[in-house]
Amino acid sequence: MNHIPSKVLAAPELDDAKAALETLRDWARGATPEEVAALDPAISRLLPGGEVSNYPALSRTYDPDFEADADYKATLPDLQNGPASLIQGERQDIQHVGISNFRLPLRYRTRDNGDLQLETSVTGTVSLEAEKKGINMSRIMRSFYAHAEKTFSFEVIEAALDDYKTDLESLDARIEMSFSFPMKVKSLRSGLEGYQYYNIALELVETKGVRRHFMHLDYVYSSTCPCSLELSEHARQTRGQLATPHSQRSVARVSVEVAPGQCCLWFEDLIELCRAAVPTETQVMVKREDEQAFAELNAANPIFVEDAARLFTEQLKADDRIGDFRVVASHQESLHSHDAVSILTEGETFRAQSLDPRLFSTLIHQG
Repeated sequence: MNHIPSKVLAAPELDDAKAALETLRDWARGATPEEVAALDPAISRLLPGGEVSNYPALSRTYDPDFEADADYKATLPDLQNGPASLIQGERQDIQHVGISNFRLPLRYRTRDNGDLQLETSVTGTVSLEAEKKGINMSRIMRSFYAHAEKTFSFEVIEAALDDYKTDLESLDARIEMSFSFPMKVKSLRSGLEGYQYYNIALELVETKGVRRHFMHLDYVYSSTCPCSLELSEHARQTRGQLATPHSQRSVARVSVEVAPGQCCLWFEDLIELCRAAVPTETQVMVKREDEQAFAELNAANPIFVEDAARLFTEQLKADDRIGDFRVVASHQESLHSHDAVSILTEGETFRAQSLDPRLFSTLIHQG
């Protein structure tokens, strides 16, 4: 049998390669970046100035018709959920990792005015084990949005926490929802009404399988200095000298744990407890008779910042619905250029040897 060898193609000569290279360069000079990328992105490096580029010329035109199907999505990198080998730094548990201040309108049930829809800032976090690189943070938002059309209560917050805790395979988790709550308040004597707005936050924390419910309230009031009041009266009585005591806008941040098994603690309930403790709440609608009444109310209730903390505590301890709590008070004085502050805690939950150095600066009421 005769064997006919296949034709062996001769390797191109150097001159042939040079000619082909010049042809390719001529074409590339007149082609668009998209055309270059479609043929071979490496061609861009054959052009003057491209020889030092680390990247090929890429398309700069957005394709609105491109669809990411399941096969394409399967190819997408996911470094945040990558293996432990990608971890940077110490392999150690992280107590809280997640997102803060994603906002959406949510409905809340109130004691006196039915349901209200309020713009809400949500913080959602989970724990992260030492051998896990990270979490998919968008899952927290997606899990929360699944409940966004419901009227919120601690039970609904628990359902949202269940969802993203499961999605992220986490042991511990936390949700905090902050909003400005409107409540209609009557003036002292004129009979007028106006809306007072209260900064409130609801917080659900799960640690080692135990869930705890918290409510936080910023209560804004006027504090008249007892010492200044007495000194002013002394000037009047001994020298016939007109004098006025100094008073100032003050803020108490009251944080309470809602005791397990107790009936509902409404937003209005916590506000009224604070008002019973310190009745000199700042006013909304004021005529002359109201302003005079407010001066009399302040004179009847002069308080140091220490008094304020103890007065709030007296009311909170008397309510069975409230477990551990903390009162942080700040009297932003008109006499001094600094503030007078106090912290009083009940129970172990809020006790701390160290404080956030900016804690008191967050108690400034934004009028």
